[in-house]
Amino acid sequence: MRTPIGLTFLFTAIFILSFAFGSSSTRSSAMTGTSSFGNNASTTLENLQAAFNGESNAHAKYLAFAKRADEEGYTKVASLFRAAARAEEIHFNNHAVVIRKMGGEPNADIKSADVKTTAENLKVAIEGETYERDKMYPDFMAEARSSGNTDAFLTFRFAKTAEAEHARLYTEALANLENWKGTKGTFFVCPKCGYTTSDPNLQKCPVDSTPKEKFESIS
Repeated sequence: MRTPIGLTFLFTAIFILSFAFGSSSTRSSAMTGTSSFGNNASTTLENLQAAFNGESNAHAKYLAFAKRADEEGYTKVASLFRAAARAEEIHFNNHAVVIRKMGGEPNADIKSADVKTTAENLKVAIEGETYERDKMYPDFMAEARSSGNTDAFLTFRFAKTAEAEHARLYTEALANLENWKGTKGTFFVCPKCGYTTSDPNLQKCPVDSTPKEKFESIS
């Protein structure tokens, strides 16, 4: 059906007026073909760099904690720390991809881990994971959403979900520490998002649906 000439003129006028009086970012987006989102790109990039640094340090710290757990005979706890370390590695690699996509270069300042007893190390780990689960990643996700950066939002969401599971597993380990001493354990890590589980019957990742057979097995 043909559109009446008068209506065509009206629609055209509305488009021109909306473009002319819209925000500068909207006009720029229309002219360049890019999204109007991204006004907070610098903040998103800073958050990604902070997350990259945090995950890189967590990776190194958990490997050091695993070594101490092995030395103290907490074999299963050591396996958990190694699995979490692998998950943190997946997280900082995911963050790095988005950082580079935004034109930045990932940078981490790795600090020496303050290694204490396994019980104390678990408490430190729980505190760190809880902070990332309840504060850091929710804030980063909210900012990424407001700026329209879906890549940043997704990598933050992947990490947040995994950190929540790490906090749960660390809490379980601390509560049953003596029962975990001298026993072996195997944990499974999703190679895409870092989700970590001890459930051998899990069929797929609850975060990104990666099949269980693709999970990494860590003991």
